[in-house]
Amino acid sequence: MYATILAELITAVIGTLYYKKYKGTKLKHFILYLWYTAINEIVVGLYLKRYLEIEWGDLLYNLYYIISFIYFLTLFRNYLMIKKNKRVVHTFLITYIILLVINGFYQNYIYELQIIPYIAASSFLVVTIFLYFIEILNSEKVLNVRKNLLFWISIGLLLYHIGNIPFRILRNYYSDITDATVSFLLGVFLTIIMNICFIIGFIWSDKKQLY
Repeated sequence: MYATILAELITAVIGTLYYKKYKGTKLKHFILYLWYTAINEIVVGLYLKRYLEIEWGDLLYNLYYIISFIYFLTLFRNYLMIKKNKRVVHTFLITYIILLVINGFYQNYIYELQIIPYIAASSFLVVTIFLYFIEILNSEKVLNVRKNLLFWISIGLLLYHIGNIPFRILRNYYSDITDATVSFLLGVFLTIIMNICFIIGFIWSDKKQLY
């Protein structure tokens, strides 16, 4: 818990220090997402759930997931150049929202973390990132991809969600064979790796992002 919060705070601080690199791009709101992530984890994960033991903390986590998935799917849709790919991601967004509504009849989002919508949206995001990579590989941007901040953000998100989806499924549907400690440590590890990728992107990317 403390390790993930520290990683998120460090990433938010570094993202703020390098904000001038991407403030004129579609990534300008990414810094707000980073600070929201860190503050949400401190308030909900550390204070409300651990110290006050408030049961409805999952509501704020669910809200965070909704904002996160909609933000990233929208972000990548805006960066994709091929109209067909844009339509695919738009369909993902609509499907996720529909799943949220339908699943709300079976789950109480106040006291339970969303299951099916989360797994679906996480899978959608992985596919979307692959679509973005394919477009990059077929363009001149591939020549300078390591200096592209969105590339490093994509790598971090991809590693996190590819590693997290299987354990999320096991934890929710096969909890009797899933070690809670292993799931927790994996979550911490993946979160740290993701934030390291973000930090590399901030530091290594061009002094001024043009896309």
